Amino acid sequence: MAVSVIVLFFLVALYLFAFILAIGAEVRRSKAEMVPDEYDNRTYCVYTSDASTDYGLAAVVILTLAQVVVITVTRCLCCGIGLDYGGSSTCSVILYIFSWISFLGAEACFIAASAKNAHHTKYIGDYLNHDLYSCATLRKGVFATAGAFTLFSMLASILYYWVQSRSDTGGWVRHHDGSLGLATQYQHHQGP
Repeated sequence: MAVSVIVLFFLVALYLFAFILAIGAEVRRSKAEMVPDEYDNRTYCVYTSDASTDYGLAAVVILTLAQVVVITVTRCLCCGIGLDYGGSSTCSVILYIFSWISFLGAEACFIAASAKNAHHTKYIGDYLNHDLYSCATLRKGVFATAGAFTLFSMLASILYYWVQSRSDTGGWVRHHDGSLGLATQYQHHQGP
């Protein structure tokens, strides 16, 4: 299996699009403001736009698609035909594991941040006694962390694809000495 430039370009485009969505979600995350109720002495929270939830969920779908493409193109690590023994197969296994860990970290951050950002409750407090101090919002940096995990996943997946395609033998295992060894046995058994 050779490295395909089209596959590399498609993977980089998917991962970078998911990263851009993560940055957009971080910038557009919901903010809240305490507002006094016009009819009584209570306050409630008014939230801004919910666009970052949509950005986060779109990034989840795109990141999943990128991971599926990597696994499909490399025929997964467990379903591959054959690998050369040695450093390249070890490196391939390490990159495969790191790719999945960073992918799962990015997915967890995206899903948790999107769920927390979409959770809009109206906290009602007593305005005169100031029982309500703040509104619940998503912490700053959760979508940015998901973006960082996305970049790590991109790096690990592309390196895994490259190493896997370089060490794939297509099912044939190469002999290291290059000969069949029949001539050496024949020379030992020549008679007197």
